[in-house]
Amino acid sequence: MHSEIAPPPPPVTTDVAATRWLAVGSLLGLIVLSLAWELWLSPLRPGGSWLALKALPLAVPLAGLLKRRMYTYRWVSLLVWLYFTEGVVRAWSDPAPGNWLAGAEIALCLLLFTACALHVRLRLRAARARPSTPSTPAADPT
Repeated sequence: MHSEIAPPPPPVTTDVAATRWLAVGSLLGLIVLSLAWELWLSPLRPGGSWLALKALPLAVPLAGLLKRRMYTYRWVSLLVWLYFTEGVVRAWSDPAPGNWLAGAEIALCLLLFTACALHVRLRLRAARARPSTPSTPAADPT
């Protein structure tokens, strides 16, 4: 009687680990920037604004990035373009220091997108390079 044992997960290469930490770091940077920008540094209204809630959708994918869920890396690379667009609009229209903060948001968005895209690409390449294991055990001739 044969029992199937799932193969161990592939070892994490340094490139994949680096893109993971770059994605997590830039996501955390966007969260901190969003909160600080809208609550203290340059809020739309004195005393802070409800626009700080824009940090909440960024907190959702954090666990998925930390757990290396490929699906999360893929959809975060799409979500980040909303924040990039906000950064471009506010860099163009906000007075200082808001326009500088928008520039930082743009940089963090580009970093997050690049990290997610590279992470997915490197993991897919590593998966293709691994020899495939048979899904059904070979018949025992005895």
